[in-house]
Amino acid sequence: MFGAFRQSNPLSGGLLWKIPWRLSRFQKARQRKRLRAVDAVVSVVDKALAKQGLSAKAVEFWKKEMPYEQEMLPKDKYTIFDRKEKKYRKTIRSRFEIVTYLVRKIDYSTELPKWTRVSQRINPPGY
Repeated sequence: MFGAFRQSNPLSGGLLWKIPWRLSRFQKARQRKRLRAVDAVVSVVDKALAKQGLSAKAVEFWKKEMPYEQEMLPKDKYTIFDRKEKKYRKTIRSRFEIVTYLVRKIDYSTELPKWTRVSQRINPPGY
């Protein structure tokens, strides 16, 4: 009950999840690495298709619409748009990377509904 191994405050009958509102520098570095990995996959697929004289609609769309990791603002790298939040942004808190955008149009998973269908690199204008 008391001491080093006591439970945190209960929330709805369970342990309180303590997720900080700010990402650490290590989490930010991992997020940048994930974004660069997606960019690398897209460039490899594009080069392989170009070598065979082919092209894919998804790859062309990605190259035209999506910014590279170096082009993104820090605000866009580490937060995502959420219309229900007070300032319309929430932290990504992402732990898994799914690099199969070309198969299912996935950028990277976040704690966001429909994350398998929407890329989080582009946000609404003005946000």
